[in-house]
Amino acid sequence: MRPTHLVLSLAVATALAACSGEPASAPATGDTPATAASGASGHMFSPELSKDDFAEMVKTLASDEFEGRAPGAPGGEKTVEYIKAQYERIGLEPGGDNGTFFQTVPMVETTADESTVLRLDVAGQQRDLAFGTDMVIGTRTGEAEVKVADSDLVFVGYGVDAPELGWNDYDGLDVKGKTVVILVNDPGFHAKDDSLFEGERMTYYGRWTYKFEEAARKGAAAALIIHDTAGASYGWDVVKNSWSGPQFDLRASDDPEPRLPAQGWLSAEAAKQLFADAGQDLDALYVAANKRGFKAVPLDARVSFELDSTTRESSSRNVVGILRGSEAPDEAVVYMGHWDHLGKHEGEGDTIYNGAVDNATGIAGIIEIAEKFKADGQPKRSVAFIAVTLEESGLLGSKYQVAHPAFPLEKTVGVVNLDAMSVAGPARDMVVTGLGNSELEDILKRYADAQGRTLVMEGNPAGGFYFRSDHFNYAKAGVPALYAKGGDDLVEGGKEAGAAYGKRYTEVAYHKPADEFDPAWNLDGVIQDLEALYGVGRTLADEGGWPNWYEGNAFKAARDEMRSGK
Repeated sequence: MRPTHLVLSLAVATALAACSGEPASAPATGDTPATAASGASGHMFSPELSKDDFAEMVKTLASDEFEGRAPGAPGGEKTVEYIKAQYERIGLEPGGDNGTFFQTVPMVETTADESTVLRLDVAGQQRDLAFGTDMVIGTRTGEAEVKVADSDLVFVGYGVDAPELGWNDYDGLDVKGKTVVILVNDPGFHAKDDSLFEGERMTYYGRWTYKFEEAARKGAAAALIIHDTAGASYGWDVVKNSWSGPQFDLRASDDPEPRLPAQGWLSAEAAKQLFADAGQDLDALYVAANKRGFKAVPLDARVSFELDSTTRESSSRNVVGILRGSEAPDEAVVYMGHWDHLGKHEGEGDTIYNGAVDNATGIAGIIEIAEKFKADGQPKRSVAFIAVTLEESGLLGSKYQVAHPAFPLEKTVGVVNLDAMSVAGPARDMVVTGLGNSELEDILKRYADAQGRTLVMEGNPAGGFYFRSDHFNYAKAGVPALYAKGGDDLVEGGKEAGAAYGKRYTEVAYHKPADEFDPAWNLDGVIQDLEALYGVGRTLADEGGWPNWYEGNAFKAARDEMRSGK
């Protein structure tokens, strides 16, 4: 879940195929689509929602054979062929390019030289920051060489320009050619002040993606975000792992958002030392940045670096299957999940980032739901099942799909996203990330009530998780989107057990090699979640209606406009 990626060991043939702009061919396995769909064990699938079927698919997708499902790598190609085989087994129609199941997503792969250093001149003193330890940095320009020389550093607080909220950290400031230093999250978070933005609940202004885009709009030469675990909702290791190795982007021609020459992160320790050397107290500036009227603070410091990168153009693939509607085939409900993960590191020990929970579970979930739709009879509206690529690189596969949708957005009824499902067992609640957004929640509540469960907000609203998964690209475009999964109040062990599960997963497995399939998982809760999410889609497909965002939601205007011209 966020931009990414790890060092891949690609075969020469794969690299050549990718450089040609064509998807790399899947490695020969001797499997036909039918045997691939059944899995190496010859597993026979049930038409109903099944723990055994779910486990079989997660185990396969998260196996070492799939090498962490990196886009552009052999494991990624095995993944899309496996998903295609499952769609064919179920009997879905192709919904991709040229009558196929695949939608090609052109991409640029950039790998920064990890020997890069940031050379600081702070109050006349020289100091170097090392890649991975003190900072990470990269470029989205596709250029093999980016040079920044003696760029003035400016602290711009949270790096937010939100006129509707009366907040502009860039007010009166010219940052052209300068390097901006930014706090993660948004105003109100560190101060725990509910009167600022949404307090501890992150808005889109708190996401690092927004901060880099805004710095680019202002003309900065580079931007560096100061990491803190609470504000980012993950530790420095996640930043380091996610920004090391190949980074994937859409081609600039496919992405209207502005891009900086260079962008990256500073570790908390490196940032604190930088500010101290520049005669500033970073802790005091955290306080100042949370007050209205904050003014940017120029630092007595300059930065220089020469960022060398290897680049190549290649492509990855979304996998799109359609169950055509009987009465309104041009209108569609979308189920989605991302198939990609972080691939392989080079080095010793366990170097495969298998991504079992994140997000083999979501892919297994949409396939299970597709099978149940097929078994329960043709829906009145069409249902699309979209497995997207490059989520870990900044939601790029879904961004491309929204720009080139399987169904027009004004004809897309709603979106249900499955990402990192809970395998902790049945829960008394169901977490709706971003609770209070849309009328899709009213439909979900009917099914949660029938299960004796309550809908609750995510436990860490400061994490901004609604903006960190693929449904968000649909939401930005105006299409109501739901992201929900099993809660933390477990039937066995209550909230204490749920919190322990979440803490263990985040600290031990999230974006680490330890995210592996475990046959000891309690999948009863997953089946409950799939039943409820299936119910939402079946209702949307068969009962008609056009659910909207709630009044006051930022995305409602876009939905109203697109529906008015339907």
